[in-house]
Amino acid sequence: MTNKEIVTKAMKEFFTDRDQTAIERYWHKDYVQHNPSMTDGHEGLKGLLAFIDPAFKWEPGILIESNDLVLAHSQVQGWGPAPLIVVDIFRLENGKIAEHWDVVQSEVPALKTASGNPMTSFNYSNPAHEQ
Repeated sequence: MTNKEIVTKAMKEFFTDRDQTAIERYWHKDYVQHNPSMTDGHEGLKGLLAFIDPAFKWEPGILIESNDLVLAHSQVQGWGPAPLIVVDIFRLENGKIAEHWDVVQSEVPALKTASGNPMTSFNYSNPAHEQ
């Protein structure tokens, strides 16, 4: 399994399926978190499920893998009151997520951007798009 596949499975199984056993499968025991509102380790991850909306949705648009790093440019729903655009950076070690950084911004609908283009790599409102 590639690092991109590991990250995609980890995010789906933990955040979408809300499967806490995914932590043991996909996150390193010494997991380091760089988001200032989140804590390190497996216990920090377990606490997230109580915080996020049950309808949480992570829709990756662009995924880039380079050696032990995976970058995901995504749309996130259910982390707050409005959709967010997130760039997650994951460092993997021995097939598990060992470290995470992110950059988060509120999504601006394509109709309101100066260019008219969506902020993500594809239009999530397009019913033809299936992730």
